[in-house]
Amino acid sequence: MIVCCTVPSPLGPLTLAAEDGQLTGLWLENQKHFRAGVPSDAPFDPQAAPFSQVRAWLDAYFAGQNPPLEVPLDPQGTDYQLRVWRALREIPYGQTVTYGQLAEKLHSAARAVGAAVGRNPVSILIPCHRVVGADGSLTGYAGGLENKKRLLRLEGAWEETP
Repeated sequence: MIVCCTVPSPLGPLTLAAEDGQLTGLWLENQKHFRAGVPSDAPFDPQAAPFSQVRAWLDAYFAGQNPPLEVPLDPQGTDYQLRVWRALREIPYGQTVTYGQLAEKLHSAARAVGAAVGRNPVSILIPCHRVVGADGSLTGYAGGLENKKRLLRLEGAWEETP
């Protein structure tokens, strides 16, 4: 059974979903594909596993740390999406890659990678915010470009030029 909870963050409320003790979703408010795959009547249970682990990870992350990801994840998607999401987890904290670089690594097309990145159901922990356009510009983020900037700034991976 899927359960949900909401936790505060510097980006606003985050909605979490879990099933069988594994995190299946983490969405920013008003994010595209918000609560995709989560029944509208999913019970609210902030004590369910692994929500305390997720809260601890997020607290450390938003405090500017690079915590090890020890939260059990089980994002639901196609085989291709799962491959892309695994590749996202390999992008080091504080670094970015382009959609093209990710596509090359996966022997795929940049548009297909972009579509899979955009469907990532576990924002922040699966760091889709670390993927940028070919020229290094911020393009596409289901949680909004301003939030993408804030996450990259937090990691020291983005400085705006005047």
